[in-house]
Order: sequence, then structure tokens, then C-alpha cells
Amino acid sequence: MASKPAVSAPKPIAALPTHVVNRIAAGEIIQRPANALKELVENALDAGGNSIKVTIKEGGIKLLQIQDNGSGIRKADLGILCERFTTSKIASFDDLSSLSSYGFRGEALASISHVAHLTVTTKTRDEPCAWKAAYSDGVLVPVKSGGEPVPVPCAGNDGTLIVVEDLFYPTPQRLRSLKSASEEYQRILTLLNSYAIHNSSVSFSCKKAGSSSSDLSTPVGGNVRDNIGTIYGEAVKRELVEFQAEDGGLGVKVAGWATGPNYQGKKATFLFFINHRLVDSTPIRRALEAFYSTLLPKGSHAFVYLSINIDPSKVDVNVHPTKKEVGFEDEEEVVSVVCDALAKGLENEGGKRKFTVQTLLPGAKSPSKEDPTRPPSRTKSSSASGSSSSVRKIAPNKLVRTDHHAQTLDALFHSTAQAADDAEDEDGRPSKRRKSDHDPDFAERLAKEGKGEGRTRIPTSECMLKSVKQLRQEVMDRSSEKLEQIVRNHIFVGVADLDGSLSMVQHQTKLYLANHAALSEELFYQLGLRQFGRFVRIKLRPAPSLKELLKLAVESEGGREEAKMSSFQIVEKIYKQLMQSREMLDEYFSFGISENGEVETLPLLLPGYTPNLNKLPLFLVRLGVQVDWKNEKACFETFLQELAFFYVFPPPSELDDEEQKEKEKKQIQHAVFPAAKQYLVPPERMLKRDFVMVTSLESLYKVFERC
Repeated sequence: MASKPAVSAPKPIAALPTHVVNRIAAGEIIQRPANALKELVENALDAGGNSIKVTIKEGGIKLLQIQDNGSGIRKADLGILCERFTTSKIASFDDLSSLSSYGFRGEALASISHVAHLTVTTKTRDEPCAWKAAYSDGVLVPVKSGGEPVPVPCAGNDGTLIVVEDLFYPTPQRLRSLKSASEEYQRILTLLNSYAIHNSSVSFSCKKAGSSSSDLSTPVGGNVRDNIGTIYGEAVKRELVEFQAEDGGLGVKVAGWATGPNYQGKKATFLFFINHRLVDSTPIRRALEAFYSTLLPKGSHAFVYLSINIDPSKVDVNVHPTKKEVGFEDEEEVVSVVCDALAKGLENEGGKRKFTVQTLLPGAKSPSKEDPTRPPSRTKSSSASGSSSSVRKIAPNKLVRTDHHAQTLDALFHSTAQAADDAEDEDGRPSKRRKSDHDPDFAERLAKEGKGEGRTRIPTSECMLKSVKQLRQEVMDRSSEKLEQIVRNHIFVGVADLDGSLSMVQHQTKLYLANHAALSEELFYQLGLRQFGRFVRIKLRPAPSLKELLKLAVESEGGREEAKMSSFQIVEKIYKQLMQSREMLDEYFSFGISENGEVETLPLLLPGYTPNLNKLPLFLVRLGVQVDWKNEKACFETFLQELAFFYVFPPPSELDDEEQKEKEKKQIQHAVFPAAKQYLVPPERMLKRDFVMVTSLESLYKVFERC
């Protein structure tokens, strides 16, 4: 037998030297010259100046200089200016919840001083002269060799001049990983362009060292639209549309400028500012890309500048070393507000184009009919420049109607009650109107039942329980990206078979049969998990007796022989279990049972949707039988599953009349599917079992071609 290798002794754990720690931290924050400049620009903006001048040499490696005319730095503060975690922006951790400045950690200048030679010249308005100080590894060093490591007086203007030289000189590996000087300079220009647009009242300029002309120059007191035109050109400026929105419930204000469908850029440009901080938001980016994919041909892209102001207490700015990303509450709802505001802005732009029709799908070629507001296209490619491509007619199987005013499947079939209502008009003559299933009165009533206004937002509750966090993560882990695209972007066609729980939905050129019962059950489970511990209550008046409801269910259901218990014993056992758990049920699920054993409240999962209370006795019995009351995570999961089952529509055979069936159809269309669009994270199993593609436009055209 081969002998086992000897196990080496464990190495001792030792604290790293301070200079090593600082250099590692600096490498995380200052990843390239643009990162260093971003920190310095934000400091300059925090100082309140209206002029920022930047000079660059060799992409910011040899020289990176920034000058502002802000408030300056006090001489007394220069000694600790480049020490880590020294800042004038916050005094305690709680200040992060009301942060209104860019900087807050006090690491920017410290990090730069550990990877470059840093010199600061500053003057406040009440000091007679400026002061100059040099730094290395976070501490003062002599401005001139042989001198004292203290600030020295000098001539200077009000504000601050910061010079960064020989960036990354102590870390040659980082230097080798950088791109060319010209590419790094382009990154710097892109960064400054963004800040110049957002801070339009501040003058920005940027040039290379030794050059007499600036690559960026904006005036003091400008405006956003003019600065966009200065930086990105008149072609972009001409097509800009302003959009704004405000949601008091979310505490969100949205403002921005975006191009309409007549602008077709070769590259997408998205500038996102959250609380005036330049960030990259993947959810917002994806939502805007999906939005414009319905307006622009394939290969064309939009320009969007977006500024979002959110209550600072709802924003976590301390989630990324370079502050590239931020976290904020109600992310999905904020994205929805942005897209709605942009859509409204484009609709109000002046009728250049109707936005209720998707003329092209992603993958289609140039339009077959030219927009009369655009210059005529040439049918032959330009031999001189090659910039114009030949325009080909769109294949009919690439066109799809997505007009929300168009009738859907249910509009073609009328119930008896509807037929009677529509048979005659006010004068007693036969009516020629065909009532659309798109019933605004019903939709408005649903909304009023929910909150008294438009679509009610369902926020995600904050919960520190590990079991709930695990259940929420499991929902995300089993999600299907393909099915999520279908659900999020579907067009509801109609209820195809109420008895079989089948509805039809359209996604792009494909038509699907969806099991709305399975979709509803998963949706209600996820809505319950989403609102865990913060449910709206449905009050039952008068409050029914828990025991009487249990007796009603037990006597009407079978299974007593298998349980080997009498009806009385089953009722008592379930009653005892629910009464023992009533405090937990009330706290976590807003399921209120009084001390006298009366069911007072039920949790509301979806505003505008009321469960069928005829299922309440069965729901209570299933709670006693199906819920795992011993294990916390299993208890929460099984209770929410039973709650979702209670909310799902009863089988059509259990509905009393046609009126109830019509009501169920309307709730499926106007409550369930819109909620699924907004909140459902569909699991992979639903794609295999509950969503079946019936046909596609391409397939139908092939059939028609044979005829």
C-alpha cells in the first residue's frame, strides 16, 4: 500500500503590514486612470465650484490634473487629507441613510497617494494665499527635496488643483494590464462627458497636455439638451425627447432625455445617474434595451440620459469599491416607472409615429414603407461611401400586431348576459357595436378595490429570517430565463378553455397555450413570499367561527376512515393546532384568529383580486393536514403553498352560474396576467409542462404558401 503523504503543519496567521493593506485597498478603488479621475471630479463637484478643468498626459498615466474653483481645503486639514477614512461628508454610519454628497468613505485621495505621486494646491476664499502639499503613501512629504514635510504657501486661485503623476508606478502588473494611452484617454472623455451632461450648470473642459485645443468644452450655466448636442452631435440633439415622472409612494423622481424611433445609432448610449451618482444598472439597461427593441430595427440603438432621485434612506451607496453600482429598494417598481415615463414621453412627442404598433421584430431588416417624416431612402447602395445600404421589403411573417386597443379572443364570444345588453341601443334599435373584452370600467374597478388609484405596487418586505431568505433564493435559482421573457413581454389573447384552465398568450410571432391555474398558483405563492410579514388584511365581517368552518369542511369531505378518527376528533385536532399557532399566523401572514376562535382576517395577496370564500373551510382543514408545523422553513413554505391553492380559482364545475364564470375570465385577464407580467419569476418546470407553443407566424405562412 502506498503511504499517505505527510500533512504539513498549518502556517501561522499574521497581520499584514499597514502599507501592504493600503496598497491592496488602493488597487480595488483605483483600477485605472478613469477611476482616479471619477473620484477627483466628484470631490470637485462636492466642493461647489462651477468650473472643472482636466489635463491629461499619456492616458492619465504620466499626468492627471484637475482644477476647480470650489470651496478649497483648509490648511489645518492638509495634514490628514490623504489618510484613509478621513472625510468631511459624514460623521456616523447613520449618515449614509441621508447622504447627499458623492464622496463619503474618505479613501479616494488616500488610495491615489499609495499608487502615484500626489500634489495638492488649494486656497479657501478667506485665506490670503494658497497652500501646496505633496503626499506619498497617505502622509505628507516635502514639496521640494530637502525640505520639510509640511504645506508651503504659494500663489493660487480660489479652489483646488490636484496633480497626479506616475500613476501605478509601484504596481507594474497593473500598468501592464492597462490598455493603450489613447484608449484610456477615451475612457476619461466618456466619463467627463457623462458628468458634463448631468451637471449642465458646471463648465467642464478636458485636453491633452501640450495641446492648445480642448476635446471637451461646455459653458457655465448650460442645459442638458445643449450639452448632449455639444458632445454627441446635432443628429442626437434633434431627436431628443424629454420625459419625467414622479411616484410619491416609491419616493422616486425620474427625469431624462432620450431619442425617439427616428434616431438609429450604431451603438447604444445609456447614461444613468441615481441620486446624481453615475452608475451602471443592469436591470434598467435591460429594460430599456427591451423597450427600444420594439421601436427600432435590428442593429439600431438609442441614446438615453436618465436621472433618478430616490429617497436616500432607500439607497445603499456602499456596495461597490468604485461606487460603480448602488443598491436601492423596490428595484422592479422603479424600472417600471422609468419605462412608463419614457413611453409616455414618446407618445406625447408630437405624432411623428404611432407607438401602439410594433413594426419590426428583432432580426427584421429595414422598413418596407418609409416614414413620411424622414428623408427618402435610396434603393441602391452608395458606391462612394458605402454608408447607405439597400432597403429590402420586410417579409410579412416578420410583422406582428401588438396594438393594445386590438380585440382579443374573448371579444369574439359573448355570454348570454352580454348579448342581451348589446342587443338594443338606447332608441330600441339593434346595436351594431361589438363590446370589446378590453373593459376599462372593470379594470378601473379592480384598481379601486386595490388602492383607489392605478396599478397598485406590491413592495418586497424586509425579512431577516434565514428560512425566508432561502425560500426567496430558491425561487430565483429555479427560474427559467426563456419563460421569463415570454411572461414579461406577452400579449394576452384570451381564455381558450375555462374548464381546462387554458389561456392563450402571444409572444413576438409565437402563440402559446398557458395553464392559467398553474401560473396563478405559482404567482400567488411568490406574492405571499414577497409580502412575508407585511400583508394587507382582508377583514371578515361578521367573523365566522373557526370550529363551524372546520366541521363544514370535514363533514363534506371524505377520508375519515383512512384517518381512523371521527369528525369530532379531526375538528378538535386541527382547531387546537391553529389556535396554538395563531400568534405566529397573525404576525407573519396577517391571518387573524381571535381568542374566541373566530376567523377575523385573511391575508390579501393581490390588490383587486378576492379569493373565493367558498373555499375557506377546505383551506382551514388543509392547513391542519398539509402544513409542516414542526420545521420553520417547511412550515412557511407549505403554508404559502396552501394559501396559493386557496387563492386559485375553483374548477368551473363549482361555479354557480355564467356570471361567475365571466367574472373569473375577467380576473384572469385583468388581474392575474398583468400581475404575472410584473412579479412572477417562472420556474423551469412551467416551461416544460404549462406553456405549450401552439403555432407561430412563420409556420402559418408556410401552410398558407402550400395552399
